[in-house]
Amino acid sequence: GICVRFVTDAAAVSLRWSLTRASLAMPHMPATGVSGVDLYARAPGGSWQFVGNGRPGAQDGNLATLRFPDGAKARRECLVYLPLYNGTRSLEIGAPPDAHLETPAPRPEGLRKALVVYGTSIVQGGCASRPGMAWPAVLGRLLDRPVINLGFSGAGTMEPPVAEPLAELDPAAYLIDCTWNMHVG
Repeated sequence: GICVRFVTDAAAVSLRWSLTRASLAMPHMPATGVSGVDLYARAPGGSWQFVGNGRPGAQDGNLATLRFPDGAKARRECLVYLPLYNGTRSLEIGAPPDAHLETPAPRPEGLRKALVVYGTSIVQGGCASRPGMAWPAVLGRLLDRPVINLGFSGAGTMEPPVAEPLAELDPAAYLIDCTWNMHVG
């Protein structure tokens, strides 16, 4: 559920990442979602468009070069989504020597507060084919807001020790999706 924002004028960017675990996939979920990375770029109208997916091949030294469909341009805002289940030990974002890669401007004042999503493995991104396809990531792009993804596989059960730190946050909204792990007994 983590993403990184940046701005570039490059025609393509390279992503190199290493993972914390050697197991790249799960029996029920592909390596592209478990251990891959996704790149999105803001379109001229303001919406986010998928550019490409970095497919993992090993625990260390994964490399993907993703080309923007419209080539080099003045500046474009980008999002890179990190793997949904495998830990990311390192991530490097590269651009050609003649291109710029920089920190984006802060979001507009009215869009800075995050959406806090708490729930199960479905919130975490369970079974999504790519990191940018987890529903909290999709919602974050649609509403153009940061997202704090607090999805816990098999453990989103509304425990008071989790509710207390949630109550200390000041988000734009809370979204709770725990039904799948709450058992009546």
